[in-house]
Amino acid sequence: MMPNVSIPMLCNMETIESYFIEQQYCLDDYNGLFISSRQSALNFRHRMSKPGYFSDWHVAGDATLILIRSGILRIGLRDNSYRDFAAGDVFIAQDKLPANTHFNHNIHGHTAQVIGDQQVIALHLKLSSV
Repeated sequence: MMPNVSIPMLCNMETIESYFIEQQYCLDDYNGLFISSRQSALNFRHRMSKPGYFSDWHVAGDATLILIRSGILRIGLRDNSYRDFAAGDVFIAQDKLPANTHFNHNIHGHTAQVIGDQQVIALHLKLSSV
């Protein structure tokens, strides 16, 4: 059996509320180097958010792999739970609203907040699919 890598994914595929699941990627063995199949990406952006940064309720839209390079980013959910992502952590943000659905500040999305006194530096890699 080949090993898998698990990446947290923020989504809302089965409900209008955002939640986390674990997205599994199969790794193939190339003489002891375990690697996933190629995945297409559309673009990438560099991000920096200073201590105290807070983004109110919003959705990510298109699938974006986020790699935290420094600092701690907290993603908050409607049920008051949250996950903290620190340097070296990666997750996929993909809580996209269905077509013709208007964002409702009281129902949809997640929050994002810098925790602590270090700025968050991250790489956002927009994926063509998950």
